[in-house]
Amino acid sequence: MAHQKETNKVWFITGASRGFGRVWAEAALQRGDKVAATARNLASIAALKEKYGNNVLTLELDVTKPEQVKRAVAQAHAEFGRLDIVLNNAGYSLIGTIEEANAEEVRAMYETNIFGALSVIQAALPLLRKQGGGHIVGVSSNLGHVTLPVIGYYCSSKWAFEAIHESLAAEVKAFNINVTIIEPGAYATEFGSQESLKFATGLDIYADFKAKFFDTLKTMERGDPNATPEAIFKIVDAQYPPLRFFLGSHCLPWVRAAYAERLATWEQWETVSNAAQGATK
Repeated sequence: MAHQKETNKVWFITGASRGFGRVWAEAALQRGDKVAATARNLASIAALKEKYGNNVLTLELDVTKPEQVKRAVAQAHAEFGRLDIVLNNAGYSLIGTIEEANAEEVRAMYETNIFGALSVIQAALPLLRKQGGGHIVGVSSNLGHVTLPVIGYYCSSKWAFEAIHESLAAEVKAFNINVTIIEPGAYATEFGSQESLKFATGLDIYADFKAKFFDTLKTMERGDPNATPEAIFKIVDAQYPPLRFFLGSHCLPWVRAAYAERLATWEQWETVSNAAQGATK
């Protein structure tokens, strides 16, 4: 697991106003890197400009607006001359059971979590190819492998996010472009704040179920966001960064158990599956 940091890196970060985006933007600037920090509200990242001066470019960006995304990525590239790390961090969770949430609410979440990330990737790729390489980093979740009730639509967006990035990694490898999916467990960020959550209109029949679910969430141990930058730096400084990286200690045991259960189920039904293949010629 070789690490190298030959030169200061240039980052493009979405959702830099709070949570991981803010923590990693500040940490990158503190180590001497340059950062194009973006947020929907420019005032929310103004303090970065005041503190770090010309090492930071602050841009207003709503990732659901493709033309604004193109302009922001191009402006960041022009400002710094290159982009080494394109970090898609913007996203939010929709709270509601599968029955409760309506199509408009689900579609709006996908506009940010999926199509917003795609706009950034598609805007950045021609520039990364032209400069000879780069690193696309997407913030997913351990919920890109497992699910929880009540936030099933959010989980589904992360499953889609995972598939898109895995395909992307194979497609851009020849251009010296790396892809890494960061998969955090539960952390004490603002992700769970009212600003980062949207709530579907509730149905009474799920009230007790959801109350128990939220009680369980309250007791969940959460990691310290400020303990994460060193891990992120090891990923982006690695000569051969991983496609997937769990952030935190709780992810691997949970996912390992989930995959063991899936394999056991598939194997239990293997005879029936094989019979459905039909006669081979």
